[in-house]
Amino acid sequence: MDNLQGLIEQAPELIVTYGLKALLAIVIFIIGKYLAGVAKNVTSKVLTKRKVDQTVVSFVANLAWALVFVFAVVATLGQIGVQTASLVAVIGAAGLAVGLALQGSLSNFASGVLMVIFRPCRVGDYVEAAGIAGVVDEITIFSTKLKTGDNKLIIAPNSAMMNGTIVNYSAMEKRRIDLVIGVSYSADIALTKQVIDKVLAAHDKVLAEPGYTIALSELANCSINFVVRPWVMTGDYWPVRFELLEQVKLALDEAKIEIPFPQMDVHVKDLPVKV
Repeated sequence: MDNLQGLIEQAPELIVTYGLKALLAIVIFIIGKYLAGVAKNVTSKVLTKRKVDQTVVSFVANLAWALVFVFAVVATLGQIGVQTASLVAVIGAAGLAVGLALQGSLSNFASGVLMVIFRPCRVGDYVEAAGIAGVVDEITIFSTKLKTGDNKLIIAPNSAMMNGTIVNYSAMEKRRIDLVIGVSYSADIALTKQVIDKVLAAHDKVLAEPGYTIALSELANCSINFVVRPWVMTGDYWPVRFELLEQVKLALDEAKIEIPFPQMDVHVKDLPVKV
């Protein structure tokens, strides 16, 4: 009874003391979370102002947010009475277990660091990796965000990106367009090459250097095929490809050069009729 009465008498003091600690812990956490966002925004603005590559900006800004947020969590736990030194010791002792449990996440983090260091792709590049293709929108600590041509967002683990082959279509300044144009066996080869050459020479986005190739490549079943390989700036690849296909077709039609379609000859034999 004496102990109970003593607790009742101390209740207001305990409520005030621990209530203030809890309230202060909540305030520290809220402020810490806010400062994490500020750290991310400031880091992003500073690096962008210094014209650092956007890939590095995104990664470092996310890393700054994570560091400040972890510090805020530790400060919050310390405020409510948790011994942070003991907490660090416990985390260190459990590091192996945590590492095994989160090996996928740690692998993604390590891959993200490697992507920032070696830069196989950057924000804005069109890449094909991990069985997907799209424009790199953001490289975060654990994943890479890609936007597809039909405006879908794909989030791929960094480890999947780095552990496979990355085809970067935007890395080089120039790209070669590879077209195969098939014409009839009755077509004049020299005239066909001349018509195609005229189309390429007239297009203002086909590069004069390193030049283009027009050559007979195959005697196919229904057509003779020419390879047409002009060079363009990487950003002009798809528009020029579409335009050249249309313009070559119209030019061949104008020159009365037939573009054949698959066909089959069927021979019917007269067989004796049995009566």
